[in-house]
Amino acid sequence: MADRKSLSYELKNGWKEMSSETRVDAMSFCKDYIQFLNDAKTERESVSVMVAMLKEKGFADFATYIAEGKMVKPGDKIYWINRDKALIAAVVGNQDPTLGMNMVGAHIDAPRLDFKPNPLCEDGGFVMAKTHYYGGIKKYQWVAVPLALHGVILRKDGTKLEVRIGENPGDPVFYISDLLPHLAGDQMGGSASKVVSGEQLKVVLGSIPDVKGEEDEEKVSLKENLLTLLHEQYGLTESDFLRGEIEVVPAFQAGDVGLDRGLVGGYGQDDRVCSYTGLRALLDLEAVPEKTAVCYLSDKEEIGSVGNTGARANWLENFVLELCHAWDPAYEMVALRRSLSNTCFLSADVTAAFDPCYPEVFEKGNSAFAGSGVAIAKYTGSRGKSGASDASAELVASITNLFDGENIPWQVAELGKVDAGGGGTIAQFMTDIGMDVLDCGVPVISMHSPYEVTSKADVYWTYRAYRAFMKG
Repeated sequence: MADRKSLSYELKNGWKEMSSETRVDAMSFCKDYIQFLNDAKTERESVSVMVAMLKEKGFADFATYIAEGKMVKPGDKIYWINRDKALIAAVVGNQDPTLGMNMVGAHIDAPRLDFKPNPLCEDGGFVMAKTHYYGGIKKYQWVAVPLALHGVILRKDGTKLEVRIGENPGDPVFYISDLLPHLAGDQMGGSASKVVSGEQLKVVLGSIPDVKGEEDEEKVSLKENLLTLLHEQYGLTESDFLRGEIEVVPAFQAGDVGLDRGLVGGYGQDDRVCSYTGLRALLDLEAVPEKTAVCYLSDKEEIGSVGNTGARANWLENFVLELCHAWDPAYEMVALRRSLSNTCFLSADVTAAFDPCYPEVFEKGNSAFAGSGVAIAKYTGSRGKSGASDASAELVASITNLFDGENIPWQVAELGKVDAGGGGTIAQFMTDIGMDVLDCGVPVISMHSPYEVTSKADVYWTYRAYRAFMKG
């Protein structure tokens, strides 16, 4: 007779499943991951850093294959960039790609504040930049913390200015004011969603009234002084901001959390933790896989996966079509549909980790716990599974059996109680084009805050899970 305990769903501890050598490997892996978080705070920076990682491992630009009509063969390592904001990388397998691929897909955008197209204003002795928040944030979390500016501006003459201010020692940081408690009676009495309004998220850029200090000159406004400074240092005019993408992100650095250093704290872990582990899994494949292994990294997930760099775009389909053509130029459009229909896709997005400070919104029996391994969500969505893909029993069995065979601790997850809220991933858009899809990623504490927390055990086991899936 089977042991009764073995018949129950048992939540494992990801740390206890590690040997001493594996724990050393996990800590080393997460040290590299922390560096990535600090180097890649925007989707553009993520692509730049990841392409450098790919090139170091011998990956070649797939755009060159396409331009030259070059064929792919088993073992080829390729990457393809979409407008510097999205990325696909692949190791071509032994099998015909029409027989399907093993694909891990994540997103590299994160909640933030964006400069408005005409951002500059002056009031109360300050020059400020007006912003529009991007994605689901708690607006009050973004006030009274040091902020940095990242992005690009295309000057009128066509040259591009790369912006990254507030990260290096000696850099100025930026700031959004909060109301002092002595005067915040009305503010504190309101709902959390109205404590700070979107229009109040104005970033302080400067405060000196006369940069030259020449008292006999005609009085110049703070804004004019700041524009003079911007033009002298960066060659910018006010209208150049319309041709730019400036993102406001936390200025603090990612690092270890806790005396035992078992947690990672930092901005943008939703979803750069799954992006990084997915790419590393591909980079660390030791042999040519049977099926082509793909890491797909999209943009715009936090605002609905829209646009030509988001998961709703046909860019991924274009990649599959180009890959099939590069395998055999005789293939017609039907090859694309066959390939997509035969592809298995892990939607590599984070889920909420059980938070002991807020147990009332979680259902413990179906929650992910920090430190218990990679989290598998059969469906996401909200309330009545709205916006979910709802993976089949056959697919869930296949993936969990794979993880069990590789001794990878996994856990089941829903994002909170049924009527507490919810959230979605790119899974639904992959099922729309015929793939078999399962959500599979890292549990996160304080998701969508400026400082999110993950367990190093979960980060490492998720990497191992993706690598096992990619190698088949």
